[in-house]
Amino acid sequence: MRRSVRTRASAPSMADVAVVAGVSHQTVSRVLNSPDAVRPETRERVEAAIRELGYRRNPAARALVTRRTGLIGVVNPGEARFGPANTTMAIEEAAREAGYATTLAVMRDAQATTVDAALEFFLGLGVDGIVVIAPVTQVAAAANELASQLPVVLVAAGLRPTSELRVVGVDQEAGARLATRHLIDLGHRDVVHVSGPNDWFDARSRIVGWRREMHEAGLEVPPLVPAGWDAVDGYDVARTLVREHRLPTAIFAANDLLALGMLRAFHEAGVRVPEDVSVVGFDDTEGAGYYEPPLTTVRQPFAEVGRRAIEVLLEALAGRRSESRMIPPELVVRASTGAPRT
Repeated sequence: MRRSVRTRASAPSMADVAVVAGVSHQTVSRVLNSPDAVRPETRERVEAAIRELGYRRNPAARALVTRRTGLIGVVNPGEARFGPANTTMAIEEAAREAGYATTLAVMRDAQATTVDAALEFFLGLGVDGIVVIAPVTQVAAAANELASQLPVVLVAAGLRPTSELRVVGVDQEAGARLATRHLIDLGHRDVVHVSGPNDWFDARSRIVGWRREMHEAGLEVPPLVPAGWDAVDGYDVARTLVREHRLPTAIFAANDLLALGMLRAFHEAGVRVPEDVSVVGFDDTEGAGYYEPPLTTVRQPFAEVGRRAIEVLLEALAGRRSESRMIPPELVVRASTGAPRT
C-alpha cells in the first residue's frame, strides 16, 4: 500500500515523489539525471509519481548535483528570415522535449562584435552548450573560437566540421540540384539562377548546386543574376529581364520571396507562368501553395534540423563523438513549372 504524502502549501519535493513511488530519493534522482541506469519498471513508477504530483525540478538544485544548468544558448543572427526563424522554433521545441530550457539571442545584424557579445553573455549564464544558426562567415568564425570552451553546434550549409565544432544543416546544394534537374527534365535548356546575398552560406551552396547540375547535363551555364532575399528584389529582377528582353524559359529563385516578387512582375507585364517562363523557389514557405500560380519549390525540413541540432549537442554533452549531419530537402512540384515555350 502507498504511504500517504503530507499535504503542504509548497510545491511537491523529490522526497514526496519517492514516498508515492515507494523508492528512495536517490532513485528518484537517478531517474531524473541518469534514467538509463534505472530498471524500466522502477523508472515508470517514478515517472508516474512525478506526473501525479505535478513535480517540477528545482533548477538550482539540479545544477548543484549535475554541475549543469539545464540551459542551452541559441544564437540567431538571421533577423526574422523564414529559415532562421523556423529553425530557432524547432531547436527550442526539441530542447524542451529533452528537458532543457533555451535562452535566445536574436540579432538584427551578424556583425562579429554583436555575435561575440551574445556568446560571452551565454558563457556568463553558464549554459551547458550553444546552438548557433550561422548564415554568414563571421558568425561561423565566432562560434569556432568558442568551441574549445564548451559544446557548440553550428547550423549551417557547406561547412566542414572540426574536432571541436559540430555542424548540422540542410543540404542546400542538393536542394538546388533538385530544382535545376526538375527544370531540365521538363525540357528547359536556359535555366537562370537568381541568387541570394553572396555572404550567406545557403546562397553560395545553391549557386554551386545549380552550376553543377547544369554542367552535368551538358548545358551552358548562363550568367548568375545576384539579388537579395526579399520579394522586392525578385520583382526588380523580373522587371529588368522583361524590359531588356532577356527572359529565359526557366528561373530558379534562391527563395520563395524572390519567386513571389517575380510572379507579381511577370503578371503585370503580361508574361504567363509557366507558359512563358517557369519559376522554382526554395524554402516552401507557408502560403507557397497559394501563390498565383501555386509555386514549385524546395522544402527545407526545419523541424528535423532543430531536432538533429539538439541531438548532436546532447551527444557532445554526454562525451560521445558525433558526426556532421546534412539533411536532404524535398522538391515540391506545383503549377509554376511546365514545358518550355516554343
